[in-house]
Amino acid sequence: MMVLVKSVPVTSSCRFLVRNKAEVSKKPAGRSLVSGRHFSKGRNCYGRITLRHRGGGHKRLWRAVDFKRSKLAVPAGVEAIEYDPNRSALLALLKYADGEKAYILAPEGLRIGDSVVSLDKAVSNYRIGMSFPLSCIPSGLKIHAVEMVPGKGASLARSAGASLEIIGFDKGYASLKMPSGEIRLVDERCRATIGRVGNSDHQNAVMGKAGRARWKGCRPHVRGCAMNPIDHPMGGGETGGGNHPVSPWGQLAKGYITRKRTNASDRFILVRRNGKKVKRG
Repeated sequence: MMVLVKSVPVTSSCRFLVRNKAEVSKKPAGRSLVSGRHFSKGRNCYGRITLRHRGGGHKRLWRAVDFKRSKLAVPAGVEAIEYDPNRSALLALLKYADGEKAYILAPEGLRIGDSVVSLDKAVSNYRIGMSFPLSCIPSGLKIHAVEMVPGKGASLARSAGASLEIIGFDKGYASLKMPSGEIRLVDERCRATIGRVGNSDHQNAVMGKAGRARWKGCRPHVRGCAMNPIDHPMGGGETGGGNHPVSPWGQLAKGYITRKRTNASDRFILVRRNGKKVKRG
């Protein structure tokens, strides 16, 4: 259960703070699934900054999440619902009947003590948290953690509150409606999990102060129009107005399409997010 809590403004930093008090376990139970990991801080393999305004922040441990759900026909019980600092969704700690433990994304409505399982065949009763190939899931159900390539692991609908909808099947492909409104084809052998990702109130939380952003690894971002002309194309009082917003290197910042024209996955898109149907040659 998620509850948004507005703090009593004891200090000025709490005046606008709205926290998401999700019901999670107090201490991480899956110690064997937690490890240290190097975070890039916006640098590439050569140490050059390719994504600005990232770095610092609180220490974080990496949770190994099972996005493949390849352990078939072995029931698992939910031992804990845990917070993960590396993503917006919460995690559910599963303990399988053979003693193995694994993390999965916690769907909305999943509780401690519930049972989930991964199967390769259709069933009469679809419960939240169960994993199936798309071919075994009836149309109209909400799903999340969907693979784009069979066996590669989930890559669609993984953030808090996200879900996809199965529209239909045709020639070995399932038509899925994305949260953006886009409709695309996905191989029906790809696995998906029943339900919607939990912690949907994540986007309604308000940090309240700049310090909380720094804890999350977000560094300050200075507006271009507040700079000098030598530092930014939009800088300076005389040249600041009338021009289109650009990056410090002149790249258009609003409305400019950066998606590659010859993207390999474009052939699987039926309807784009703007509602236009894709013409087939």
